[in-house]
Amino acid sequence: MLHPLAEILDNRVLIISLAASLIAQTSKFITGMMQGRQLQWQTLFETGGMPSSHSALVSALAVGIGRTQGWDSPIFAIATVFAVIVMYDAMGIRRAAGKQAKLLNQIVFELFDENRAGEFDPLKELLGHTPVQVVVGAILGASLMLGLL
Repeated sequence: MLHPLAEILDNRVLIISLAASLIAQTSKFITGMMQGRQLQWQTLFETGGMPSSHSALVSALAVGIGRTQGWDSPIFAIATVFAVIVMYDAMGIRRAAGKQAKLLNQIVFELFDENRAGEFDPLKELLGHTPVQVVVGAILGASLMLGLL
């Protein structure tokens, strides 16, 4: 009998799904470096940007479950619904929250003088994704899973 950690590490669907997310997140970091910006290590841990690492993760997971458990299995249906919700949330709710944060930051800096505005920590504005960022992330995740599983 395998140790539980060994079983987890033997789960190819999980490992490939996590790799898809890591590849998407790392690509944002590399793109930033190629565009001449300074090394911004925080990019590896931030949300938003191209491609969506959340979409890469959940699409890889759904495709992996479909390939291993069957495209007609209830667990594939659950994974697909989960993926759709995550991607919809990334494009809708989180993107709207990012737009609101941008507007609130602008209001604070316009209403208060520079000395008082400096007392406020600006809200994080890059929270969600555009539809293109979500689609590219989903294609990345699904392609990686189809190619490696």
